Amino acid sequence: MLHLRMIVPPERTRSTVDLIESTVGTTHLVVLPGAARDPAGDVLMCDVAREAGDELLKSLCELGIDQDGSIAVDDIGLSLSKRAEAAEDEAPGEPADAVIWEQLTGATHEESSLSITYGAFMVLATMIAACGVVLDNAILIVGAMAVGPEFGPVAGACTAVVQRAPRLAARSLTALLVGFAVAIAATTLFSLGMDALDLFSRERLDAERPNTSFIWQPDPFSFVVALLAGAAGMLSLTSAKSGALVGVAISVTTVPAGANAAVALSYGELGQMWGSVEQLLLNLLGIMLAGVLTLYVQKLLWRTQRGQWLRTKSRAPGPHTPKP
Repeated sequence: MLHLRMIVPPERTRSTVDLIESTVGTTHLVVLPGAARDPAGDVLMCDVAREAGDELLKSLCELGIDQDGSIAVDDIGLSLSKRAEAAEDEAPGEPADAVIWEQLTGATHEESSLSITYGAFMVLATMIAACGVVLDNAILIVGAMAVGPEFGPVAGACTAVVQRAPRLAARSLTALLVGFAVAIAATTLFSLGMDALDLFSRERLDAERPNTSFIWQPDPFSFVVALLAGAAGMLSLTSAKSGALVGVAISVTTVPAGANAAVALSYGELGQMWGSVEQLLLNLLGIMLAGVLTLYVQKLLWRTQRGQWLRTKSRAPGPHTPKP
C-alpha cells in the first residue's frame, strides 16, 4: 500500500475527493479543511493499493494538484486494516508488478545527480578497484563494484528513454560520463602516486592475474551478464526490492574496467587500457539496452493486465467500478 498526503486548493477539494473515491483500490480517506498553511489549502490523506497508485497520481496531476498544492507519497510497511486488504483485492494485478512511474522518475532523478557525493563515491570505488587490479584481489574488486554508484545514472537514462524525458536523459548521461571521466583521471594520478611509493608496479599489472584479467578481456559473456544485470536492476527498482541492487552492482565490471583503464594508462599499457574501455562500454550498453526493454515490457504487460481487468469489471459492475 501507498500513503498519499496532499495539499489541495479549497476550490478543488470536492473534485479531488470524488476522484479518490472513484479510484479502485483507495481507502482511509481523511479530509482536513483549511489545515495547510504553506501553501494554503485543505489537507487530504488516503491509502491506495500500489496497483492503483500510478493511475491515481496521474489523475491528481491532471487536476493540477502538483502545481498549486503538493503530493507526497510514502510506502506503507505495515497496515493492519480489513478495509486496506479489501482495497488491495479490488485493485487489478499484483503489487510487485505495478510500476509507479512518477516514483521511478523521482528516484532516478535523485540518483543521477552530478553531486560531490556521487563523484566521491565514483572516485573511491575506482581507486579501490585499482588496488584490486594490481593485487589481483577479487575481494577488492567485488567491494569496489558494491560501492560504485553508476547504476543510478544508468537507470535514469533508461527511464528517460521510456518516459521520453530529455532533461532526465541529459542529466543522467552527464552524470555517467563526467563521473567516469573524473574517476579515471583521479585514479590515474592515484596509480602514479602508488607507483612512486613502490606499492604499484608495471610488473604486477603485466603479471598473469588469473582473478582479474577478465576485466580487460571482454567476451560475449560480458554482454550477456550485462543484459541480465540490467533487467534485474530495473526490476528491483520498479518493484521496490532494492536489496537486489547489491547483486546487480557486483555482477558487472563497469567500475573495475574503469580502474584497470586508469592503471594501464598510468603505465602506458595501451592494449590493456583499450580492452578495459571496451569492457566498460560493452557493460554500459548491455545494461541500458536491457533496462529500456524491461521497462517497455513492464509497461505493455501492465496495460494488458489492466485492460483485461477493466473488461471483466464492465461485465460485472459493482460499486467500485471506474467510470468510463
